[in-house]
Amino acid sequence: MTSVLTSEISLYELVAGSTSVPLAMQVSPVTFKAIMSSLIDLLIEQNEPTSVWVKLPKGGAWQTEFDRYLTRVTSTQQVFCFRNQRDEIPEETSGLEPLSQSQISETIVLPPDSHLRKEYFLLIRSEQFCALLVGQRARTVLRDGNASTTIDDEATEKKQALMAFLIVDPEIVQQAIAYLQPFIPGSEVQSELNAFSPTFANQLLAKHLQRQEDLWQRASTHRRQAELANLLQLQNEELLSTIRLKDEFLHKVGQELRTPLTNMKTALTLLNSPTVKPTQKQRYMDLLSRECDRQSSLITSLLDLVSLDQMVEQTTIQALSLADVVPGVVSTYQPLAEEKGVRLAYTVPENLPAIVCLPTWLKQIVINLLHNSIKFTPRGGQVWVRAKQQGDYIQLEFRDTGIGIATTEIPKIFDRFYRIRQAIDEDAGGAGLGLTIVQKLLLHCGGSITVKSRVGEGSTFNVLLPIYRGQEDS
Repeated sequence: MTSVLTSEISLYELVAGSTSVPLAMQVSPVTFKAIMSSLIDLLIEQNEPTSVWVKLPKGGAWQTEFDRYLTRVTSTQQVFCFRNQRDEIPEETSGLEPLSQSQISETIVLPPDSHLRKEYFLLIRSEQFCALLVGQRARTVLRDGNASTTIDDEATEKKQALMAFLIVDPEIVQQAIAYLQPFIPGSEVQSELNAFSPTFANQLLAKHLQRQEDLWQRASTHRRQAELANLLQLQNEELLSTIRLKDEFLHKVGQELRTPLTNMKTALTLLNSPTVKPTQKQRYMDLLSRECDRQSSLITSLLDLVSLDQMVEQTTIQALSLADVVPGVVSTYQPLAEEKGVRLAYTVPENLPAIVCLPTWLKQIVINLLHNSIKFTPRGGQVWVRAKQQGDYIQLEFRDTGIGIATTEIPKIFDRFYRIRQAIDEDAGGAGLGLTIVQKLLLHCGGSITVKSRVGEGSTFNVLLPIYRGQEDS
């Protein structure tokens, strides 16, 4: 049965006007729904003759929550549902299950000018307990000159905060029943309620705390799932980036390997010519030798680069003294420097602190940088290797008076397969992986490298290696 009301009084104002209630709470719709759910849990648990007056906000989530109680309503229980006239919809499309719909004793439709249209409540009365949860949406006003317009749409209803009361005082609850009773045709004012029992308040508080804990647990689970999803997305992006870089790397490797092979094939074809002269034959043989060396250097560098990450995972870094590695490598390159007419010298104090690095890594770093310095320094030039302490690091400096590097090329010299354009002889072009390997090795041991250079004046490579501090650096 459905009845239409033409006038009523604001339930919120009735409660707010009482001198025995605390100040209203400002709560979100989520909190209001959680308190309502706690009351419903208590109703279901008590399972005794009860009268319920209810007006819910629009939305399936609210109705679904109240349906938990409606599906358990018996003949000893009464349910009176209030609804705004504009929200009135046919029963067959109301979203309620047929069984739940049949358990509603009366549906009260409020007219558009009702003071209850912006209020929501759940009023419970039984022989054992009573409670009233009532909330009112604050009005948001848009001012346009002297005019004002109240925002009243569904989106606002879902998000706007509520001013609410939760009452368990039998006297105030009885007053609320008395005001709502005339809205139900044929009903009579019910008898006075029993004295208030603190047991009900304790049960209600326990239910609400348990519900809040459940909500917190679900929120924590959802937050962890969101964090895991973000992590998986980042890992997927990193994987795609790695695959893309790998494809680019393989493409460059193919190009680099093809070049010396093409040159060797050309030289072999020319050597088979019956008209080739001895001087030309020697030049082609020298070309073959250089290209074979270049191919060998490229393959060796590629193998070093590919196996570097696996080597890092299986290795424990120990303390290392520069004096145990650097002088030996410099001495090995002395003959090459003398043959080119380049003066090579080094300064590595014996009392420098140990560094965090593997001997093979440090040796590879010194070889690659020293080789480049000698290779790009013309006859009569000089190359120095110096070491000194700089804060928590040891600085290893490689300085030469070579051809230098153009400012525009310095940011590119650590890229894979990049070779500078200047050259002082035909052997200046290498695999283009030496500096890439140096940078990667330094990254693994916590070091870094910087470059200063001027064309025609030389270059300085500054390597910083962390000082060994004990087990925590291993």
